[in-house]
This record gives sequence, structure tokens and C-alpha cells, in this order.
Amino acid sequence: MTESAQLLDAFDARAERRNLRRDFFKLAVGAAAAGATAFTLTSKAGAQAAITDTDILNFALNLEYLEAQFYAYAANGAGLPASQLTGTGNQGAVTGGAQVNFATGNSDDAIIGQYAREIAADEAAHVAFLRTALGSAAVAQPAINISGDASGPFTAAARAAGVVGANETFNPYASPTAFLLGAYIFEDVGVTAYKGASPLISNKTFLQAAAGILAVEAYHAAIVRTTLYGLGYDLTNPQSSLITAAGRISDARDSLDGSTDLDQGIAQMTINGQLVSNIVPLDNNGIAFSRTPQQVLNIVYLNNAAATLGGFFPAGVNGTLRASAAN
Repeated sequence: MTESAQLLDAFDARAERRNLRRDFFKLAVGAAAAGATAFTLTSKAGAQAAITDTDILNFALNLEYLEAQFYAYAANGAGLPASQLTGTGNQGAVTGGAQVNFATGNSDDAIIGQYAREIAADEAAHVAFLRTALGSAAVAQPAINISGDASGPFTAAARAAGVVGANETFNPYASPTAFLLGAYIFEDVGVTAYKGASPLISNKTFLQAAAGILAVEAYHAAIVRTTLYGLGYDLTNPQSSLITAAGRISDARDSLDGSTDLDQGIAQMTINGQLVSNIVPLDNNGIAFSRTPQQVLNIVYLNNAAATLGGFFPAGVNGTLRASAAN
């Protein structure tokens, strides 16, 4: 089969793929916790608790810790300062993380390195901003696993998505292109998380801040998606596998977050078989889609079941919003 035919098979016939993608992650990590709870916040007396702005901002802070640590290690070889990790809940350490060998000069790899350092600074600023906004209510950084080894969450995700073989390792720090694929796992999720949480925020000042962070995350996602597409566009180049890999990661995310077809890869095939970009994932109205906190946790826990830990958060996130849902 030619590469054009393979790509056509990968990106065409979306209705058929939708039925198949539900199975991508069933072998990823299994059930993450025996005592997982539902997302509804219910007390022992049976009363439902309201979700506060503090709950939402702390949920976002957990995600920002994850992104900030990944980019900090990849770009600079070191994580966030200890002063930015304290707070309520159980403070955890970072497992894994390494500096990517970005080239110098004007090469593609060097430019990716510039992007990495810019995004790393932005994500660190998000952590600092949310911690300041929350004050003493800010949650501590939970335990985070960003390891690139055979037993780490990146490998589990890549194996389940079919990006690497069942016995192969995916290390996002091994090369600039591997880094981009690792970043791709996070960035689209961050955009949908902020959009999904925005209707739950009542304070207009906090809502405006969340909208500003959403815009930054969307810029980051566009950088990653555009760069992957640009590197993979030439069908005669082995790097075109980046387009296929991104599509498989997209399908894998969809297999975790419920029955709705939310996610989209970075390329599409037209009716006449021409490959075209799909940098901005939108609905039919040209609007970016949303994920609930539950759906976001399904992805970062690498689990389509109800769970309170797993994947990139081996002890779960801190705060009130910490349980995924069964899909």
C-alpha cells in the first residue's frame, strides 16, 4: 500500500473510525483505582455540593503543573522552583523529565527549541498566576509522572494509540519531533479543558483570566499542530508519519473521553484524495469544542473508567475535582 493510500485510509471514512476508536486505550493502564468516585460532589448525608470558582481554578492549576513541568524539563533540563509547588493537599514529586537536544542555528530542530522555551516560560507564568489568584487556597503540585521510559505514561499512551509497537518505548525527550508529539498529547486537552470549565466560573475577573489563559493554550496548540503538519506534509519523506501519529493520538484521546466524536487530527483528505491541513479543530459552526473536567481527567489518567488516579497523575490531582467518569 502506498503512503498516500495509508494516509487516505487513516483520515477518510471518519464514521467508520468513530466506531473503532473506542477500543484504542482499553489496554493502556486498566482500572486506575478500585474506589473511584463519580464526578458529582455528594456529601455523606446525600447533599450535592456546589462547584466553586476555587474548585475550577485549582483543577486548572493541576493541569498547569503538568504542562509546566513537562516543558520546563524539555526546554531547560530542570523543573519548576520549589517555591511554586506548595499548597493544600498532598505535595508530590516529578518522576522523569529530561532536556531535549534541540539544535542551534536556523534548522527546524532549533526553531522547535525556541518554541519549547517560549511555551515553558508561558506555562510557568500560568502556574504562578493561578497560585497568586488562589492565595492560601491553592493546591500543591500532586505527584506527576512525565517519564519517557518503557513503563511511563507517554509509552502507555503511544502503545495504546498505535504510535509505537506493543514492546516499543516512546520517549518524548529523545528528539525534537518526539517532543512535539508529546506536547500534542497535552495542548489540545488544555484548550478544551478551559473552554469546558468557563461556564462554571461565576466571578467575572476569574472568567476573564481563564479566557486569557485559554487563548494562550490555543496559540500553543496551534504552534504544535502547525509544526507537526509542516514536518509531515511531504509524502515522500519518512517524517510524514508524524501526520499519521498525530491522527492516532487524536483517536486515542477520543476513545477516553466519551462517545462523542470531539477530537480531530492535524490533516484531512479531500474527496479527490488531496491532503490538506486541519490546524484548528472546530465544529460545523467554526467553534472549538469543550471537555468537562471528567473528560479531561479520563485523558490525563489514561483511563476510560471512573478513576481518581493514574497515567500522568499517579496519585491523582489535588482539590475537589479529581474523579473521572466511566465511558
